[in-house]
Amino acid sequence: MPNKDLREWMIKAEELGEVQRVEGAHWDIELGAIVDLFQRKTGRPALLFNNIPGYPKNYRILSNTLMSLGRIALTLEMPTETKAVDMVKAWRELWPKLERIPPQEVSDGPVLENINTGDEINLLKFPVPKWHELDGGRYIGTGCLVIMRDPDTGWVNLGTYRVMVHDEKNAALYISPGKHGRIIREKYWKRGQACPVAIACGQDPLLYFLSSVEIPYGWSEYDVAGAIRKEPVEVIKGPATGLPIPASAEIVFEGEVRDDDRLDEGPFGEWTGYYGSGIRPEPVIRVKTVLHRNDPILLGAPPQVPPCDVTFPRGLLRSGLIWDELEKAGVPGIQGVWAHEAGGSRLMLIIAIKQLYGGHSKQAGLIASQCHAGAYANRLVVVVDEDIDPSDTNQVLWAICTRSNPEEDVEIIRKCWSTPLDPMAYPPELRIFNSRMVIDACRPWERLETFPPVATISQELRQQIEAKWAYLFDAPYFRG
Repeated sequence: MPNKDLREWMIKAEELGEVQRVEGAHWDIELGAIVDLFQRKTGRPALLFNNIPGYPKNYRILSNTLMSLGRIALTLEMPTETKAVDMVKAWRELWPKLERIPPQEVSDGPVLENINTGDEINLLKFPVPKWHELDGGRYIGTGCLVIMRDPDTGWVNLGTYRVMVHDEKNAALYISPGKHGRIIREKYWKRGQACPVAIACGQDPLLYFLSSVEIPYGWSEYDVAGAIRKEPVEVIKGPATGLPIPASAEIVFEGEVRDDDRLDEGPFGEWTGYYGSGIRPEPVIRVKTVLHRNDPILLGAPPQVPPCDVTFPRGLLRSGLIWDELEKAGVPGIQGVWAHEAGGSRLMLIIAIKQLYGGHSKQAGLIASQCHAGAYANRLVVVVDEDIDPSDTNQVLWAICTRSNPEEDVEIIRKCWSTPLDPMAYPPELRIFNSRMVIDACRPWERLETFPPVATISQELRQQIEAKWAYLFDAPYFRG
């Protein structure tokens, strides 16, 4: 059965032994430091913070939610033992035949258990963390949904953007250039209008997951979530904005943003592993309503040095999306795609192909670097042969070292789509471009028949040996 909300997801994760409860961690840096240390290795449990000093006992924070393959599978309605490569393949196969299911509007839901307006509005009634030591403030929006509606088409977009609390009734919203939410926001501003916005800060992790990957322009993440769940997401109409809000969300606040209403925001530790974009004036959300469940749970997904909860899970879906976009662009023979976790699942992409013609490998690399799912802030694309597992870093590096000639197999592309969050973006005053490198680490097409064979056992011999000596190869020290 699909997860209806964050609480149901959490119960299932606890049944799998994948939730660690933490008592008494302080919201000011201490809580974020614990998350930082846990995120440095995948596979560690989600963290549920209880009894946060200065706040009601049952005002909680859940973090590190998607840093294990089992919890990602739980989120995507897959068997929890599914391997990473199989998740990419499953998503890639599902995506072209996805039948979107729109959300269902309902009149009531748990998020309406508490409705605060006027003098009752207080964003700091929740234990909003200061996640990193050098952050410019407390960030309520990390594992969040920023909900907007396109004024021209009515398209409802969910994006994950950072939201800093200024005070009880105001928050700052940072959105990188080119992102869907920024495009929608600027449409309102060009008309001289304020942009309505709703921020959900605790919801089914599937919605957070989808809001942070490259769902096509004009598609609503609600519709894609419905397709995966095989039933519609229940939403209510926001009392202040009319925007569709998850009916079972933990915390939601509504307001509007204007182009001429800005306050300093940042710095903030970002997914590249640096304090991204410094301090700059960003649009302010003037909060009109705060809605929340009894005993609310804030979903936190603070970026850190990768891999982290923000980047590791996204790489699985992004890999499948890039695979699909390559095939739609007419590139045949794709055997695998991996958006590498060390690059925040964006900066480094590896494409495995079965070469079918001269120039095939270079074509795959150049298109991967510019397709929608792969273009934003990419730095490096590596194309390898089908005998290389693109998710195995050692194999990829071996292919680069032994199958590429820097003089012929490296291409540099300039003035590509980047972000101020990229510490190497340029020019310094704008930081909107980057350069990227495409490495062809495939065996040269003209030498495929004469290239030296790989010095390893054949697949047939491997199967014979593993079958005969199963007790050796099934041992934990070998499989682990």
